[in-house]
This record gives sequence, C-alpha cells and structure tokens, in this order.
Amino acid sequence: MTDKTTTSARSASAAAMAAGAAAAGAAGLSGVSAGRAAESGPAQPVDSARDQVTVRMPADGAYLSVLRTATAGLAARLDFTLDDIEDLRIAVDEACAMLLGQAIPGSSLECTFSLSPDMLTISVSVACLSPRPPTGDTFAWTVLTALAGSVEAQVGPEDRLAIVMRKSRPGSV
Repeated sequence: MTDKTTTSARSASAAAMAAGAAAAGAAGLSGVSAGRAAESGPAQPVDSARDQVTVRMPADGAYLSVLRTATAGLAARLDFTLDDIEDLRIAVDEACAMLLGQAIPGSSLECTFSLSPDMLTISVSVACLSPRPPTGDTFAWTVLTALAGSVEAQVGPEDRLAIVMRKSRPGSV
C-alpha cells in the first residue's frame, strides 16, 4: 500500500473511531473498554498484551453500526487493506445477525477485538436460552468464512453462544 493510501486509511480510521465513540455515547452503551487509549498520528506497534477492546451493547440490530465502525478502525490499525477492512465489517455484521436471532430478549451482545502483530481476532457472543451453534453448511456460514478467514462457533459458560473470527494481517504468514 502506498504511503498516501495508508495515510488516507488511517485518517478514515481515526474519523471512524471518533464517530463510533460518539455513537456509543449517544446510544448509551453499557460498556466500552480498551486496553489502551486511542492515539492520534501514525499507528503505534501492536502490543498483544494490551491491545484488546471489548464492546458490550444491547442485543439489538440497531446498535450494529457501532461494531462495524470499531471493526474498521481496529483493522486499519493493523494495516489491513481497504478491501479486507470492508470484508471484516460485513463479517461482523453477518456474525451478529446469526447470533441475534437466538439472543435472550433484553440481554447484551459482547464483541471482543484482540489485536496481535499478525492477526485480528473478533469474538461476538450473546446469552441464549438454548444455544445452537450455526451449522457450517449454510450459505450464511460460507459467506462468513469467505469474508473473515478462520471462523468457529462455540457454546460457552452460562449458555453464551459465540462466533470467533480470525483474520491474518496482510503480509503475515
């Protein structure tokens, strides 16, 4: 990617993160936490011990724009291409759509972004009454794996259904 394109992507990322923070505040989200404060200027090296962001919001499709914005900003931080950033935004939206149908009404959707020097891991989860992991033979699952790379569904403690996506950073193995 050229310096001009990288700078444009980072500028777009900063604007997207600012918009996401404003939307999160306006939406009254129950929790947004980050392992480190937002920084302006050139992207700093990723420290996987500290670079984890968790967003908790009502399990309602009306709030998904906040997650799409956060996804774009964090993927740009890892220097993903613009095409990969858009793929990840769509993948997060698709994963949430799969989960929201099973979410307990009034519960929270939680999304954790873990940044490492070579990968972005996104885990989206909701509390369910009888969690049923999506099957791998559906069109939606095929689209999700094409967009996000490695994808798996997990049922965790307290009947939380999660979809975990892992996408390698451009240029990494």
